Amino acid sequence: MPSDNSPPLLISILNYRTPKLAIDCLESLVSEVQALPGTRVIVGDNDSGDGSVELINAAIETNGWGDWASVLPLDHNGGCAFGNNAAIRQGLESDNPPDYFLLLNPDTLVKPGALQILIKFMNEHPQVGMAGSGQELPDGKPLLCAFRFHTILSELDRGWRLGILSKVLHKWIVAPPLPETATQTDWVGGASIMIRREVFEQVGLLDEGYFLYYEEVDLCLRARREGWTCWYVPESVIIHIVGQSTGVTTPTDTPKRLPQYMFDSRRRYFLKNHGWLYTALADMAWLSGYAVWRVRRVLQGKPDRDPPQLLSDSIQNSVFFKAKLDQIAKS
Repeated sequence: MPSDNSPPLLISILNYRTPKLAIDCLESLVSEVQALPGTRVIVGDNDSGDGSVELINAAIETNGWGDWASVLPLDHNGGCAFGNNAAIRQGLESDNPPDYFLLLNPDTLVKPGALQILIKFMNEHPQVGMAGSGQELPDGKPLLCAFRFHTILSELDRGWRLGILSKVLHKWIVAPPLPETATQTDWVGGASIMIRREVFEQVGLLDEGYFLYYEEVDLCLRARREGWTCWYVPESVIIHIVGQSTGVTTPTDTPKRLPQYMFDSRRRYFLKNHGWLYTALADMAWLSGYAVWRVRRVLQGKPDRDPPQLLSDSIQNSVFFKAKLDQIAKS
């Protein structure tokens, strides 16, 4: 439970070569910080090497944000979990650790009241370990951000892309339609996720074996196994300008080849949490379905909107060719 003498919140914003977005994100937090006394914001910089640290520090000084915001330069780009953990550790090891931690993407703008709503919700529901905001694009279009855990059946649906199969497997689809009210879910998108301090104390920090992607899914699963619940709270809203650091999810007419770390993170998640056999079955479900889809797409004359070399990359990064369980789970 939250204590009476500790600050309510530490916000971790992890920057990698997006200083203008990080500064805009800080500006959107001003009213929330004023409404939540004691709140601190740490902008971790994953060794951007582009002047980000100097630019963000200058903005903090110019705007008078120094009482609540600071920059934490890191000595290398160790990925999302690595960068956020550096800020989280500072909070946990401080003399007055916060009740809650918020992981917030630099390419987000926080709408007024969004963080107050999350804290109020978690104060009122002590078994909630994580809570995520609703997300929308700059044009107001909602983004899917409340998800189910990945399973063999969800991989089957993801690969086959067949309407009748999706109807049969609707209970296992990773990204179901968004609920309109606060709802328990398996995991929420990491662009804005609030985490209770006791979760980190009980299950540990983010797994730094993930460079990017799946680290929040892994944390939510570990917390679930220890009795914590995760909720989607759509009354709390952020604007998310997706894919600005990675370019992976940026809408484009020419999809980019997926980076190696996406395949590594997926494989690590399944191996670590479900074992080699389950991962092999999940790989088979995805690969068989996607191979059939590639043929069906040509026969039906459908456009190709997939990243280049997705099938061959998926085969080469499956457990049949990479990553023994003992190498992944123990690293």
